[in-house]
This record gives sequence, structure tokens and C-alpha cells, in this order.
Amino acid sequence: METLYLGSTGPYVKLVQSLLRNLGYNPGPVNGVFGPQTRQAVISFQLACGMVPDGLISPPVWNSISKFLKGYVRHILRPGDSMPVLAALHRTTIKAIEVANPGIDLEHPAEGQILTIPFGMDVVFTDVDYTYSIMEMDIHGLKARYPFLETGTAGKSVLGKNIYYLKIGDGKKQVFLCGAHHADDWVVSQLLMKLVENFSGIYAGKTHSQDSDISNIFSANSFYVIPMVNPDGVDLLLEGPRSAGRYSSEILGANKSGKPLPLVWKANVKGVDLELNYPAGWEKEKEAEVLAGITGPSPSGYAGPAPFSEPESTAVAEFTRDYDFSLALSFGIGDRAIAWQYLNLTPPGTGTIAAGLAQATGYALADAADEYACAGYTQWFTQEYRRPGICVRLGAPRQTFPQACFLSLYTDLETTVLLAAQLYDNYFK
Repeated sequence: METLYLGSTGPYVKLVQSLLRNLGYNPGPVNGVFGPQTRQAVISFQLACGMVPDGLISPPVWNSISKFLKGYVRHILRPGDSMPVLAALHRTTIKAIEVANPGIDLEHPAEGQILTIPFGMDVVFTDVDYTYSIMEMDIHGLKARYPFLETGTAGKSVLGKNIYYLKIGDGKKQVFLCGAHHADDWVVSQLLMKLVENFSGIYAGKTHSQDSDISNIFSANSFYVIPMVNPDGVDLLLEGPRSAGRYSSEILGANKSGKPLPLVWKANVKGVDLELNYPAGWEKEKEAEVLAGITGPSPSGYAGPAPFSEPESTAVAEFTRDYDFSLALSFGIGDRAIAWQYLNLTPPGTGTIAAGLAQATGYALADAADEYACAGYTQWFTQEYRRPGICVRLGAPRQTFPQACFLSLYTDLETTVLLAAQLYDNYFK
């Protein structure tokens, strides 16, 4: 992480501000601007930690705050250690320590054993700009806090970033969730990670759900989640062109809109729209490109030189082939619509699921002829497996996403996931 100081801006300033607020300091608004109030909060944190109070987020300060960002610490048990005292010291619960340390008898712990102690705050912050690095840190934090989570990689992006997946649940039915094919859908990654965190708490028995049936859903379903399909594109928007390395000049050249990248860019760093890179009506999409005047790499709308030309779409397809998904849900940010049809290949019952989701969320059922009607992941999934593939465009304005909408969007996403799994069983069993 780079050193941050008075006048710095960006997603990592926002991350520090959010963390300081969670720790009880007052950095001012969480707005990504390192102002005097943020500097004073940093100084207060440094003094509390016995550090030189220079107001800089330098490497030693990053090291100090990293344990809080990860959400846990490792503790070597010493004589006289008490679980209630350790829990109180870290503002957590004995239950949380128990969940993070399966196989360790907390009533009779052995000296020298290493405990994972989660802090009493959430891992996934909902008021930050969700870069790849922040997501990666959260994945490691959730895995430490909830060892039953399965985590891994489905592949790598153009720039070599991991395309991570997480799995929760033990059920026979496998349900696939993915998000952020488009770079400007980065908040979907945050929503899906928050879903995994909340589901994990319920699965572990740490938190209570208002829905009495939700705990049982994990014995019937296994949820596989790829929260960020397009990590390079996300970082391009949130960190700027320098994050794209050798592709930065090509990206700037491909953006002929005259508008800043965050207002127009959906593609990966090679200018390929990943949601149009699947072999399901891909040729039809290429015809549409000609009509739109798109002749090569572009902020959006360019389906690539061939289907699966991009490592990101290839990784998602290969991951899909490795499992036996009964249902696939792809999430984006858009017009509060549910796209579920693809030619005459949509299996019976998909419309019933989509209609139930529309009724529960208030979303519209998209017309089959809309812009997502071909070359996308869910169309490919439906074509290949003749199983329900549904694209849900969560309702919030692009680029101007207000963090105040997060709870509303999260409710829509969680409702969609749980209800889709239930409706699938009602129709297909």
C-alpha cells in the first residue's frame, strides 16, 4: 500500500477513514479525501498504538492497521489466559472465537496453542470503493473467521489477478452466483461478499436470521460465488489508468467518448465487454457492433475477436464446467430488471422463477430482445445446460451509486438468491 498523507485521495483513503470510524475515531466523512480531520484521527490512532504521531499512513502504520482490516489476530495462549477476557479485549464473543478455531477445546486450552481471534466488527465494509485488493483482503479475513468457507481461484485476469470464488453450504443442489462482468458493477462484488459474510454468520450460528428457514437452506444448497469477474476493469475505474500497466495507453486511446473512464468503462483492460464474450449468439452481437460503429476495443459493446477470447470469461466457463450447477444467477447494476429468456432454449419453469423474483422485488421482467439477449454468461449457461440462467440488474444509478442505497440493494440481492433457490425446488422437484 502506498503512503497516504494530507491531501491524498482515493479508495484507500476511504478504507482508512472507514476503519478509523469503526475503531471509534472521528476521521470526518468517509469520502476518500485525506483532510485535517482524517489526519487528526490518524494521529490519535498512532498515539494509542505508541507510534510516532506524524499523521502519515506509512508502511509501519499500514502494518499496524492491517490486523484490523483483516478482521482478526493470532494469539499464542499463555498461562492464565481466559476466554472471557480475550473476548472482551478484542470486543468479540466466545462464540466467534469458537467458530474460528474448530478442534480447539476452549474450556481447556493448551499453553502455546495459536488461536484466531476475530474482532467484533464486520469484515466487509459497505462504505468503501471496493477494489480487488480490498476484496482479496476480505476473502482472507472471512476464511480465517469462518474456516468452513471454501475459497479458491477459478482462473486469472489479463493482468494476472486471481478470479476468486467462495463456497458456503453443504447441500446437493449447487447454485452459482457471479458479479462484476462489467467494471462499473464493482459494487455488486461488495454486495456478494457481504452476502457471503452474512450467510457465514448464520451458518455458524453466530447471528440470527429473521427468516426461520434460512439456516436450513445451507443443508439443501451449496452456493458458489465469484464476486468479481473483471478485477482489472474494477481497479481501472477505482484506482485509475496506472493500474492497467502496459494497457493504460491503449485504454485511453479506446475511450473516444470524451468522458472520464469511470463514466463509460465496462470492459476489461483489453477493451472487451466480458458480458458479450460468450458463444451464445456471439455472431449476432458482432453484427450489432457494426451497426453501432464499434470496430475494436471500446469502453463497452465490443465482444472481442472471438468467443472466449478473454481469460476472465474463459475462467468463468471452465469453472461452470467443473461443477453441476442447477441454477445460475449473474448480477449487475442497472434498471431493476430480470432477464431470463434466451431464444427457445429456456427450460420450462425459468419463467415461473423469474416471475416470483419480480413479484418479491418489484423488478420488471426484461424483454427477450433487450441488450442482454445474447453473448452473455446466463445465455451461454442456458444454451449449454438447458437450466435456468437469470441475469438480475439491481436497481441503482450507474457511476453515481449512493452508499445509502447499499442496504436496499443488499435486500434485493439476498431475497433473489434465497427465493430463486426455493422456487427452483418448488418447480423442478
